Amino acid sequence: MYGFIRGLLAVDWLFEQDHRLYLGPAFYGLAIASGHIRAGLVSPADLDALHRDSGLSAFVGIRAGDSLIYIAEAGSDMMSSFQARSNIRRRLLTSAGGKVVLASLPETELDAFLRARKPDERQDVEAFLEMLPSIRESEIALNISEAGSRTGVATIVRAGSGQPVASVTLVGPSAQVLPRLDSLSALLKQRVEEWRDASSATPRELI
Repeated sequence: MYGFIRGLLAVDWLFEQDHRLYLGPAFYGLAIASGHIRAGLVSPADLDALHRDSGLSAFVGIRAGDSLIYIAEAGSDMMSSFQARSNIRRRLLTSAGGKVVLASLPETELDAFLRARKPDERQDVEAFLEMLPSIRESEIALNISEAGSRTGVATIVRAGSGQPVASVTLVGPSAQVLPRLDSLSALLKQRVEEWRDASSATPRELI
């Protein structure tokens, strides 16, 4: 059994964090490639259309433990693609998609998550708490890289029931994202609402 689990870890069907096992990106990648994914039933065509209309790289991410895992992408931005493929797991507190996922958690679950953070994460927790009211009101989260050169803007993806299940993030050079922040935010929210309406009108088999 140990060898079998190690094999699944090696090919990204599982990943381990804090001695716990979670479904890995390969599982979700296969699901989205088939057009059937619990994350709001987002299809590759949906993501491709978002990339074309925004001119930015688009990513779907889900929570796995304390991380946000990118499970699908669309776009020609080589920097965003390289960073996503070389580091599919992002910290929830320091990624746009992670922040919007955290903001959608029930109060007790969010409180437990924040209380479990390590002392060296205190600054990130405080920064997130300052943003929290705005994220909850707008369902939009922003993250600017430490160098300030790249920006991600994200919103929550909901299933037909309204349950938050994933995030979708647009990423690109800050000079292209920040001046268009309002229009990009509106586009993200419009598209996830369309995806939700489409999945409710024509239900697809869930995994």
